[in-house]
Amino acid sequence: MTADAPIIQLRNVTKTFGSGPAAFQALKGVDLDIAAGDFVAVMGPSGSGKSTTMNILGCLDVPTSGAFLFKGVHVERLDRDQRALLRRKYFGFVFQGFNLLPRTSALENVELPLLYRGEEKHKRREVAMQALDKVGLKDWWDHTPGELSGGQQQRVAIARAIVTQPDVLLADEPTGNLDTARSLEIMELLSEFNATGITVLMVTHEPDMAAYARTVVHFRDGLVERVDQHHHQGQAVGS
Repeated sequence: MTADAPIIQLRNVTKTFGSGPAAFQALKGVDLDIAAGDFVAVMGPSGSGKSTTMNILGCLDVPTSGAFLFKGVHVERLDRDQRALLRRKYFGFVFQGFNLLPRTSALENVELPLLYRGEEKHKRREVAMQALDKVGLKDWWDHTPGELSGGQQQRVAIARAIVTQPDVLLADEPTGNLDTARSLEIMELLSEFNATGITVLMVTHEPDMAAYARTVVHFRDGLVERVDQHHHQGQAVGS
């Protein structure tokens, strides 16, 4: 795949929840191309379809109709187990609420995806320590989430997301629980990983955070309203 080829393509994707009179059409025919290596911010009001789209992109849900191609493979044709394998191999996830195991060290939290892959213990430790080092928390490896600040917890979560060397990082409101200074640190970190070739998809409602992205996709009423391209990256307010 060339750098400009879409790693992700959505073609006329619809998603309906429920059936009969209670049915709700969350997506009404979404078309979207995401280039490999892009940094994409997904924006839109609550109920616009952005979260539903992210769940489909992360292989956590399937379209009701339409096509979702990842690296040319029709994901909507895969079964649940195949989707899980795809997710495990190619995707990393970061959430607003960090989603760390509370009584478990930072290192063990970061090791989790490797555990699911069946990696041996010494290999897991080594790779997880490298990931913690990349987010600046190598010296905090034995601390539990309760002993870490919100910003540090999100760094651990990012280390966990990148420990498997994913092609795509999906971040859902990754700065939603953080103050401005910590938020900017997290965005710098995501920009650094994007610069290494990881495609970053981030849901955000904050224009300051979206300013880090090269592509901003605006959702409204279950459709892509418009796509803006920024030619500068990481030019956040005040830099």
